[in-house]
Amino acid sequence: MNSASLEYTDRESLKAIQDERLINTVKRSYERVECFRLRMQEIGLIPDDIHGTEDLAKLPFSYKKDLRDYYPYGLFAEPMENVARVHASSGTTGKRIVVGYTKNDLEMWADCIARMMREVGVTEKDFVQVSFGYGLFTGGFGVHAGAEKIGATVIPISSGNTANQIQTMIDFGATVLCSTPSYAMYLAEEIERLGLKDQLKLRIGIFGAEPWSEEMRGKIERTLGIKAYDIYGLSEVMGPGVAGECRFQNGMHVWEDNFIPEIIDPDTGDVLPLGATGELVFTSLTKEAFPVIRYRTRDICSLIPEKCPCGRTHIRMHKPQGRSDDMLIIRGVNVFPSQIEEVLLKVSGKEITPNYQIILDRVNNTDTFDINVEMSDAFFADDIKSIEKTEKTITEGLRSTLGIGAKVHLVNPKSIVRSEGKAKRVIDNRQGKI
Repeated sequence: MNSASLEYTDRESLKAIQDERLINTVKRSYERVECFRLRMQEIGLIPDDIHGTEDLAKLPFSYKKDLRDYYPYGLFAEPMENVARVHASSGTTGKRIVVGYTKNDLEMWADCIARMMREVGVTEKDFVQVSFGYGLFTGGFGVHAGAEKIGATVIPISSGNTANQIQTMIDFGATVLCSTPSYAMYLAEEIERLGLKDQLKLRIGIFGAEPWSEEMRGKIERTLGIKAYDIYGLSEVMGPGVAGECRFQNGMHVWEDNFIPEIIDPDTGDVLPLGATGELVFTSLTKEAFPVIRYRTRDICSLIPEKCPCGRTHIRMHKPQGRSDDMLIIRGVNVFPSQIEEVLLKVSGKEITPNYQIILDRVNNTDTFDINVEMSDAFFADDIKSIEKTEKTITEGLRSTLGIGAKVHLVNPKSIVRSEGKAKRVIDNRQGKI
């Protein structure tokens, strides 16, 4: 059965494929990965106890901590002579997260991204500007290979140097832009400021690697004159392309012939029913160098079981609301930065831009919650009463959405540092304070 047919196979046939691949993955991981074998033995399981996806919940979870504990190659299931490439995280919060790929893994990765690109209309006639970072980060290389598999012309510019990004986009005739959504917003902002929109040939945007709201999607689409699509992935599972939207923009198709998704209660670990919101967990089915079993992503979302109008039978996942480890607890209330972004983008117009930064502190055992929001150039010359009115509108919107108050401060245009990768939205100074 070829890749294209697997996108549309009936659920019964898909389950048979998953069952066979899960049994093989568990057996290989047990034999070759010490961490997984010890976890299985701790709970009295052997590979013969797993007969298919109905036994998935019996298997132990795996965690990001495992990658640090077995750094760098201790979780690999293939000898290094079979590993064609390694990628890694930046390691800013500890040891790097190192993952590996065989040649077959790289081909599967390219195929997953090509499926998504093909469905949103990318063809061999397109010019795909890849503004994800290249290097140890997985983003650039994965999207690059998927575009090449389709036959499109790739412009591998990587991230950064925004003036050059825009000039290249115009000169080379880019029709597809791939980047983080926050960087796409930054590019859109600069293109609008410079009055260059009419010189663009862009028609499609593929954005991922960080949460973004529907309001942000709309803003990017209007400003760049494109259709913007979401792509999902993480290095530990593969990289971008584990799931991706189709032209209907109603949830991202998870390529279930390669990955099994689950939604669990992040506190208890119990599997939740389809449609419930919880933590996303993935098990890989075809990865050779670095298989993962029930990997806890910390992303909070839900699954959509209904068949998509595009005809694909693979389950869809909603855009993650945020990460359980990115969730802010402010005065006892759970807050995701994406909720704040949604409020700002509803207000965003001539007064403010969507650029913001959350600043948390603790004074006399009480959390302080400030949000700096950038004024637009057009609004900067306005009077203080207009500024106060806008701050009040945002404050009321935040209180209605979050259930708690925040101090909103309009700040000068371009005073919040722009991001050419993932945006840094939160400065939390509460550590160790009472």
